[in-house]
Amino acid sequence: MISSVKPTPSSLSATSTGGRRSIPTKLQFSPLHITRSCHNQSFINSNVSHQKPLHISSAENLSSFKREVRVEAYEADRSRPLDINIELPDEQSAQKLKIGIYFATWWALNVVFNIYNKKVLNAFPYPWLTSTLSLACGSLMMLVSWATRIAEAPKTDLDFWKTLFPVAVAHTIGHVAATVSMSKVAVSFTHIIKSGEPAFSVLVSRFFLGETFPLPVYLSLLPIIGGCALAAVTELNFNMIGFMGAMISNLAFVFRNIFSKKGMKGKSVSGMNYYACLSMMSLLILTPFAIAVEGPKMWAAGWENAVSQIGPNFVWWVVAQSVFYHLYNQVSYMSLDQISPLTFSIGNTMKRISVIVASIIIFHTPVQPVNALGAAIAILGTFLYSQVNIQSLVV
Repeated sequence: MISSVKPTPSSLSATSTGGRRSIPTKLQFSPLHITRSCHNQSFINSNVSHQKPLHISSAENLSSFKREVRVEAYEADRSRPLDINIELPDEQSAQKLKIGIYFATWWALNVVFNIYNKKVLNAFPYPWLTSTLSLACGSLMMLVSWATRIAEAPKTDLDFWKTLFPVAVAHTIGHVAATVSMSKVAVSFTHIIKSGEPAFSVLVSRFFLGETFPLPVYLSLLPIIGGCALAAVTELNFNMIGFMGAMISNLAFVFRNIFSKKGMKGKSVSGMNYYACLSMMSLLILTPFAIAVEGPKMWAAGWENAVSQIGPNFVWWVVAQSVFYHLYNQVSYMSLDQISPLTFSIGNTMKRISVIVASIIIFHTPVQPVNALGAAIAILGTFLYSQVNIQSLVV
């Protein structure tokens, strides 16, 4: 790189007596001179010998024109290369790895929950009480964690709980609707219908939030909707209550995710504690409705019947489905704390592939070829949707 130096009168003196010139070994100059010289791309005859390389001993804050740079002339064998090692951590890769671990844990816990939840509902067909027990178990777990200081209790105020209320309403509706659906139809069918959640997410974001998406995003919804419709039409054990429960759950959870992301902005409450508070408020909302719809008498008779048929294992099934329900939701909210609601819906949909496959294998669910084709089309549509959505965000 070529640079020119314009010496100041105080720092450079040259005489022509006897053809001799005296050149100082240290020069002081303003960075403004360097900037102008580089801009003009021209040499200024400064009467400085260029037989010796210039070595910059210190250069700090070149953006400030009030600093001076000291330049010293060294012999070639004394000059040392400038060795600068700047280590920049790859924060994006670390963030992706963190989210990937969240997603893998979330999906594994969800598979276990769905298996035990279906076992409980097959023996004890009371989805309102089952949903209530899930929320109660999670609330109890977090209260114990806060009391024993395993987890730090959140610092909340009245505004926090006001903001949380619509989230809790949407969460309660989505949770009960999904449980009702699984009590009426196969787990695989419920999750095939719930794989249409991206369509609900886009429609809600478009008409309620005013967001717009590229044309490929809208086109990718067609196979999702078409695949879900084909799977529903060809379902051997189709039930309208089960179908509508899955559809209502889709809509409710989309609103929950959107409200949750807005409610978590600017708050000091972590994703784990946020879901804990959400569970407690949802429990307060759901309990009176569960008592009104089903009631203690029905629960007592159903519980006695289930224990007589299954044995003591039924109690462990209830405990397992309640614990794993809280754990998988807690991890999902830890993921939501790091990503957007739309990305959350994508991960939630891709999770259903493992749930569908696992439930078909464990419960030996009969699947017709056309029904399987519909599920495959819906899943393929979800994959295309995630791809075009990511590309649109990159562009």
